[in-house]
Amino acid sequence: MKRPSLYFSDEHELFRQTARQFIETEVIPNTEQWESERRIPASVFRRMGELGYLGLPFPETYGGAEADFWYSVVFLEELARSGMGGFTTAVSVHEYMAINHISKAGSEFLKEKYLVPAIRGEKVAALGITEPDAGSDVSAIRTTARRQPSGAEEDYLINGSKTFISNGTYGDFITLAVKTAPELGTAGVSLLVVDLDSPGVTRTKLNKMGWHSSDTAEIRFDEVRVPAQNLIGVENRGFYYLMESLQLERLVAAVLAVSGSQLALDWTLQYLHERQAFGKKIGQFQAVRHTIADVATEIEVARQFVYHTCWLFTQGAPVVKECSMAKLHASELQKRTIDKCLQYFGGYGYIEDYPICRAYRDARVGTIAGGASEIMREIISRMVIDAVEYRPAYS
Repeated sequence: MKRPSLYFSDEHELFRQTARQFIETEVIPNTEQWESERRIPASVFRRMGELGYLGLPFPETYGGAEADFWYSVVFLEELARSGMGGFTTAVSVHEYMAINHISKAGSEFLKEKYLVPAIRGEKVAALGITEPDAGSDVSAIRTTARRQPSGAEEDYLINGSKTFISNGTYGDFITLAVKTAPELGTAGVSLLVVDLDSPGVTRTKLNKMGWHSSDTAEIRFDEVRVPAQNLIGVENRGFYYLMESLQLERLVAAVLAVSGSQLALDWTLQYLHERQAFGKKIGQFQAVRHTIADVATEIEVARQFVYHTCWLFTQGAPVVKECSMAKLHASELQKRTIDKCLQYFGGYGYIEDYPICRAYRDARVGTIAGGASEIMREIISRMVIDAVEYRPAYS
């Protein structure tokens, strides 16, 4: 029976049906190939561009759908139902993290050159923040971009390295965090768009525990020349752009984590009805039933909080605290949920042929990527205990 929703209209649910059909018919059948090849074909991004999935939040002027945020929530939930953390990450980083800055603060030149083809799926984007010596501490990045005269114009020369970059191996361009005024600390960070086939760019693919279907790279920049017109927004405002946009990144991660938890529970419920032990279905044992009841309750509680945070986000409310809470709780929940669910598959849960095994590997990084749980707790404690407030960066 269909339940009423405070957030989703009939149009949203119709969109969910089409998105789910796409995932079930054009994504899931390719799981083994993409996981073993450890990459997603560029044709899949182009296909998603054709279907309008990569332009959901962006203006129609640039080929987007300019759809309300709940369409993005639906799309993210259905992405997670692919059961491939790598695929989900590659798409969400491209759409909601890498090109978001170009849409919000980029010039017309940048929007035409990068945003438009990214929405079409013709170019794949990465976001470059993390460095080997600077994880969640954006203020500690060492990659620099110094001004260099170039004829009548000026270019930037970039030096440094980034690591753990999703879409970094096979992507086409990267939204890069650099120090343009190192002596100013956080007030000296800027964002530049860099073509990843530029001279001086070296990409090394990383071999990960999970997220096998996505490519993750360490990238070096050695005297990489970038036109000054590739600057996003105002020079030395990059840290503040990042701090605001990270809230969307964390909200996206929370939506994906809750949906991924639900998928693991769905797999487990099916298995409980099929598998027998000691003459009865294992779903009939009280110890199993009560644990599943707790898991289902925790998922539903998390889902409602994440939806509430999404609603606050749509209202333009400051949601740094709520997004940090949602990311913290949902990612930790997914890790716990999949661990408990795998237990009921017994030895089969440890076999690669079962998707719960892949989910176990994929979920582990959820409490690390996009801001570790420890960082989320520090942000929350500053706001709750020290009454710290964060103000919008874009204007």
